[in-house]
Amino acid sequence: MKYTIKNAAISLNGEPILTDINFEITDTSHIAIVGRNGAGKTTLLNALIHNEMLEEGFLEEKFEIHKIGTCTIGYLEQITFNDEKRTLIEEIKKCYPELLELEQKLEKLVKKLEENSSEKTIGEYTTALDRFELLGGYSYQKEYEIMLKKFGFSESDKEKSISSFSGGERTKIAFLKLLLGKQDILLLDEPTNHLDIKAIEWLENYLKDYKKAFIIVSHDRMFLNNTVNTIYDISYKKVTKYIGNYEVYEKQKKENYEKTLKDYERQQKEIERLNALYEKFRAKPTKAKMALAKLHMIERMDKIERPLKTNEKTFKTNLNKMQPSGKNVLSLKDLEVGYDHTLAKFSLEIMQGQKIGVIGANGTGKSTLLKTLAGLIKPIKGHISFGYHVHIGYFDQNLEMINNEHTLLEEFKASFPECLESDARSALGAFLFSGNDVAKKINVLSGGEKVRLQLCKILYQKPNFLILDEPTNHLDLIGKQQLESILTDYKGTILFVSHDRYFVKKIASALIVFDDFGAKFYPYDYETYKEKEKSLEKQSHIELQIIPTKQKKNITNHTSDYKKELAKIDKEITKLEGEKKKWEKELYKEENYTDYQKINDLQQHIEEVEKKLSSLEKKWEETAKKLEEKNML
Repeated sequence: MKYTIKNAAISLNGEPILTDINFEITDTSHIAIVGRNGAGKTTLLNALIHNEMLEEGFLEEKFEIHKIGTCTIGYLEQITFNDEKRTLIEEIKKCYPELLELEQKLEKLVKKLEENSSEKTIGEYTTALDRFELLGGYSYQKEYEIMLKKFGFSESDKEKSISSFSGGERTKIAFLKLLLGKQDILLLDEPTNHLDIKAIEWLENYLKDYKKAFIIVSHDRMFLNNTVNTIYDISYKKVTKYIGNYEVYEKQKKENYEKTLKDYERQQKEIERLNALYEKFRAKPTKAKMALAKLHMIERMDKIERPLKTNEKTFKTNLNKMQPSGKNVLSLKDLEVGYDHTLAKFSLEIMQGQKIGVIGANGTGKSTLLKTLAGLIKPIKGHISFGYHVHIGYFDQNLEMINNEHTLLEEFKASFPECLESDARSALGAFLFSGNDVAKKINVLSGGEKVRLQLCKILYQKPNFLILDEPTNHLDLIGKQQLESILTDYKGTILFVSHDRYFVKKIASALIVFDDFGAKFYPYDYETYKEKEKSLEKQSHIELQIIPTKQKKNITNHTSDYKKELAKIDKEITKLEGEKKKWEKELYKEENYTDYQKINDLQQHIEEVEKKLSSLEKKWEETAKKLEEKNML
């Protein structure tokens, strides 16, 4: 498969959106499209599907769209749920229409063979079986089971209707369907949104080994660095190709700019020199011909345009004019957080200047902890005590405003009624809202603009304790880098939730990690945590979830028993799967095609193994459920 676009452009109402588009996708292309918010990344993705959006570009090369071989495209936004009453497992199985059809066909052919073992029926059965094996008929169930678990869906979720899932969960289901559909090209627009770190890491590893092409739009630098081998950068409406991952791209882009700038400056100096010679000698008869030759040299030059510097315009603030807090910022004693039941229990001291990242699986209580500390949710039990002169700034990932019908200026003034309009405009201007921008209504802002407005309101107060819930969502790469710079230099205290590993790595000096056992505090950074992750149980750490010693021992013992039982069942399943494969190989042998009795015996062996496998898989699910229940205690 090869999909090539040459000298294309995209315009809207006669205004160019993208120019000089030259894009190539091959069978194994792993591509990222990067650029500022609003640069046209999603527009380019859409144009790869809807070619009618493309028109002739501004280069001399002929405008051309060329496709060789099959070129089916899967785009997350295209996947919809036709019937939301379907269960999750029914929706997932829709990704395997041919395999499901072959399963039914094979069942019918087996019954037909029992009645009539004609060569025609045997041939049909063999052909169908070969096709079934070729399409992964013996592994597709395991494939979707693994994906469901990695994306955070439990065994009980399988029988829930699509309509009962949240917006984020429905996005994950649609994404799962896209991956399982195995299109020739996957278009992934911000695929790590709604995923926790474990799911992001799993998806990262999945895409590393993905055998077909994919194109990603993402602001997750670590994710891009570990998955792509080609980057198309959109700057000033132009699309430029770079070979390599994100780190290589950043280096190449900087080097290209510096080289082109040097070449431009060198050429300008040469033009100045030649012009000076022309002006000096053009009026002298004996030198006029030589002077004119210098002018012609300038005319014949391939002029180098001054390279445009990357648009790095971003928001700015000075947080360190705040009043410092006392040494002890926050004390939590036997604090239980949750809604209708306790998600986690905490005892912890946070000291002035600490920068603590909160990470873990979705739904385990990270945001609930932050909302509780911000006073939006009442604690179930326990005590929260803030130190002297602690002034909180809370960022809510849902970007809730006072009034979505407000203009930006009205929203800011509603939060700070004593603020003069000139000061309000100045504060908004520092976050890239200038001139008529302040008259925009909240409900027409993009996600990135809403994040900047929230940050503007929060940071204007000069808080000395920042509680931030996913502050980098919707920010482009330049915005993330600027926020990292601000928070790195910040002298106050930070407690933040993030699934952006690069951001966590840059900011956090300590971690609170939510897992199946509650939450634990680790007094070291993210890199150290990752290094020690495989042996965390052997490391000394402060346990935030408080469990009485006796009860904890019992839970550990039961957990260990269940894990041993699961390992034993896994071993038996592997052994039976090997037996099944052995009988199936016999079934494929040409000398057995016309021996109905042999085929019947082999089929009986396979059916017996399948019954045992079914029983063991059921036992595995029951044991895994018991382990999950124990982990939740």
